[in-house]
Amino acid sequence: MTMRSTTLRPGVFLLSGAAFLHGLQLLHAEETLLDPIVLEAESDDTLVQDGYVAKRDRDGTKIDTPIVKIPQAVSIVPQDQIEDQKPRTLNDALGYTASANPYSYGFDTRYDAFFLRGFQAYYNGMFRDALRQYNGPSAWFKTEPYGIEGVTILKGPASSLYGVSGPGGIVNVITKRPKDTPYREVEILMGEHDRYQAAFDASGPVTDDGRILYRFTALGRDSDTDLKGYPDDKRYVAPAVTFKPSKDTRLTILGEYSESFTGGTAAFYNPAYGQVSDLYEGDPAWNDFDQEQGRIGYEFEHRFNSVLTLRQNLRYSAVDADLEYSGHYSVGADQPLERYWGHYTEDMENFIADNMMQVEFNVGEVGNTAIAGIEYSWSRYDAHSGLSYVSVDDIRNAPVPYFGGQDMDQLGLYLHNQMEWNNFTLFTSGRYDWVDTTSTAADRSETKQKDDAFSGRIGLSYQTPWGIVPYANYSTSFSPNIGFVYDDVTSDVTHVARPTIATQKEIGVKYEIPGANAVVSAALFDIDQEDGVVFDASTGINKQRQLDLNSQGFEIEAQASLAEGFDLIASYTYLRMKIEKGAEGTEGNELSATPNHIFALWGNYQFHESELRGVGVGAGLRFAGESFGDDLNSFKNDARTFLDAALSYDFGYRDPRLEGVKLQINARNLLDSQDAICSAGYCYRDEGRALTASLRYRF
Repeated sequence: MTMRSTTLRPGVFLLSGAAFLHGLQLLHAEETLLDPIVLEAESDDTLVQDGYVAKRDRDGTKIDTPIVKIPQAVSIVPQDQIEDQKPRTLNDALGYTASANPYSYGFDTRYDAFFLRGFQAYYNGMFRDALRQYNGPSAWFKTEPYGIEGVTILKGPASSLYGVSGPGGIVNVITKRPKDTPYREVEILMGEHDRYQAAFDASGPVTDDGRILYRFTALGRDSDTDLKGYPDDKRYVAPAVTFKPSKDTRLTILGEYSESFTGGTAAFYNPAYGQVSDLYEGDPAWNDFDQEQGRIGYEFEHRFNSVLTLRQNLRYSAVDADLEYSGHYSVGADQPLERYWGHYTEDMENFIADNMMQVEFNVGEVGNTAIAGIEYSWSRYDAHSGLSYVSVDDIRNAPVPYFGGQDMDQLGLYLHNQMEWNNFTLFTSGRYDWVDTTSTAADRSETKQKDDAFSGRIGLSYQTPWGIVPYANYSTSFSPNIGFVYDDVTSDVTHVARPTIATQKEIGVKYEIPGANAVVSAALFDIDQEDGVVFDASTGINKQRQLDLNSQGFEIEAQASLAEGFDLIASYTYLRMKIEKGAEGTEGNELSATPNHIFALWGNYQFHESELRGVGVGAGLRFAGESFGDDLNSFKNDARTFLDAALSYDFGYRDPRLEGVKLQINARNLLDSQDAICSAGYCYRDEGRALTASLRYRF
């Protein structure tokens, strides 16, 4: 592939801004009395949204429930926020969410690596359409933000309904689904580092009676980055069809196929422990990361009567990853640095089927909505890994030795009941899981392991006449871990990772502001985890190990979409992650790369009147406080601040003939700060400023 070395100059954006202002002047004479008709991308199928505020969701309880009544902290990244901020990755989309930390590994578009309430959630907390999305050691499913209509973040242990998952919670990505009204969108985007992207999204009824609906989403991107020889290319298609033979029966088929091509190395050379240089580790001659992924599945629902409903959700998915990486190492104080090259390949397959029965009934004055379900899943991965200290040609021509693999089969049975009486809502959930794991080492020897556990949740909320809803819950989680761990990272002795278990105590309050489309929520939480898996890079190579942790914190979050055209997101998290049991010298310390304070604020204003009508202005601030650079707490990471901005113009406000046409400019990390962030002793660098301009036509 021929790589481009030119970049999009700031002058292009200055010219674009001048043309933008000139266009406003030309359109000033066009007076319209009514706001343009707004076509919404979201389907409001499993997640009901109103601007930046989510109203109902199925993923907190597997039952369509008002979010304010769920006695557990729930955050939503809505469709409108995604459109306003133009995130390029799932990590970008989570940047304004309370208790979410996507800042621990600096710039790295290869993976979506984020933490919830201090715990890693990228292996055991990723869900898609309420089904777990297994990630292998390196074959991770990549989320394309253009292909989703929202993200639900359920905080704290959720195994009582969702089985294998982590202590910090789950991130459920919601695929764009067919709409029952015609909807079409075409968008082109360009940005710095020769970033060119085109996307298309169409939906609506296939038949006149509306019984068959479709959606087809596609995207293509060619892009360089500010790292030499590190592209960010993608091809993405996602078809979906809904069949509604009757008002009580619904079948939605969801598919995806995508290819991504990025750099294989995103790191900078660490000249000493806890230090990072400006020397990029990647070798342009050996720096390709090819990933191919696909999924196919369906959601089926049939309502027999007002009492009984049956559902089945099923999906098969697979990822193939081929990673070329490189780095530098020192052979002596006065000697030039030498290079090494690595080649890693991995194939990952998953299957999951969730079958549930929902029953609605009354016992006296108590209304009950109960579900009972059985879920089965399996996952398989095989990996090959090779290393050369000779040359690029040597690693390119050498066979890639077998590195290991794992097969995991899981069966879970669960029960959940929501009871409502006099503004009280009581949730009780219980689930039992059996997991069989066969792990294969590099020498093809096998280790078999059987794990089983009960997970539960009990939560109570009360809706006051003033819109204030206090709540409390107690929940547990259970997660067998994929892969091998090191008890001593200085040796090569490994064993199959032990299951991670955790318990949470949480109290909180949610407030729907009367007369306004706005919600404020706050929570206090205390989570104890045993045998959590973390990366340790103190030897210069990432190795997994296990430790016991305690997470205590407070979070507050607000979302609002006001009639005046103002949308707002605000969040603050205080978090203290304590190592209860870990490597020698770390007990009682704080976990590395975990800030005590994270704050985010985003506002977007759309002018509906005056000479500026049609103009949209957005601005955001993200702040990650100080944290320790290693688990020994021997040095600290500085606090980091990022500024984001957006400027848009909706041409339909001035000229009805241009209804649906919107120009938008987005700036991420406007001040171009590229600070260091160290985790487990290894240091990374943040990405600098990223500017994009997009033109969208929605009709």
